[in-house]
Amino acid sequence: MTYKKICISSGHSAKVRGASGYIDEVDEARLVVEKLAGELMDRGAVVYTFHDNTSTTQDQNLKTIVSWHNSHQRDLDISVHFNAYQTTAHAMGTEVLYVTQEDLARDLSAVIADVGFIDRGAKYRDNLYVLNNTDAPAVLLEICFVDSQMDCLVYAEEFEQICANIAECLVPSHETITPPPVEPEEEKALFYASGRCSEFGGPDDTGVSADEGLAIWTDGNVTPDNQHLFLPGQPEGTTGLARRLNPWVHYLACRWDYDVTPREILREHMALVRSTKTGYAIAAFPADWGPHENTGRVADLSPGLMLDLNLHTDDEVEVTFPYDPEG
Repeated sequence: MTYKKICISSGHSAKVRGASGYIDEVDEARLVVEKLAGELMDRGAVVYTFHDNTSTTQDQNLKTIVSWHNSHQRDLDISVHFNAYQTTAHAMGTEVLYVTQEDLARDLSAVIADVGFIDRGAKYRDNLYVLNNTDAPAVLLEICFVDSQMDCLVYAEEFEQICANIAECLVPSHETITPPPVEPEEEKALFYASGRCSEFGGPDDTGVSADEGLAIWTDGNVTPDNQHLFLPGQPEGTTGLARRLNPWVHYLACRWDYDVTPREILREHMALVRSTKTGYAIAAFPADWGPHENTGRVADLSPGLMLDLNLHTDDEVEVTFPYDPEG
């Protein structure tokens, strides 16, 4: 099977570290994620990547990672980890963990092992939060053991080939994908805007006050109807919903005309945000009103949406509302 849309996250977080030995799990997993993403995108796949830089507890870290994965439409979830047991000079090997994806896990373990690792194979694990709570098919890669000197030598020598082998397993080179750009139907839209963008929201956005709310969710509460937009807990030192937005969820703010698109409609439907530079588009949840006209911009986007569309501040986008992801 060729996977056209893939979410890849690195295990643990910048503040909740994983295993460490001859190499560091968190640091190396991030390198693998980005290199693998590049290999997959070269083959035409749509790839989203995530590294948790905010969580301070294991529970928050796991929920943040799963929330990010489940905020995307995708065919496959991949979590990248490194293993550990005890310090040794001997080879230990690679393995891939699964709940439902045994065949894929077996194939991935084999292609990683092709560079010189012991192939420990597919391992069924029904007690891992990420594998149990992501909505899409999922696998967890244990690239090698950080405390095995031999594994780490092989990894250092074969880093690029490891990532290339994984990509080839997921998107064979003879089946390169050419994703068509999404063409919004502007004439049917209730709202359309084109122009420059910037990012907003989340714990690290000091451009909004600690108690700032959201114009579309005026009651200031997290409810079953809007919980998909927010982090599990209120960030320390803040009280407003703007700073509680999960920065990796795809959301946006535009200067909506409430006479045409009332808050109730905005809460129930998604918008389509397209990069005019690349033609790629991603669906996003309306979350707020803005930016101010004085900025010369037409949209504020979540950091995750900016990243996944490869946008930078003042790049140009087109926003169409409403958009139905199911067509």
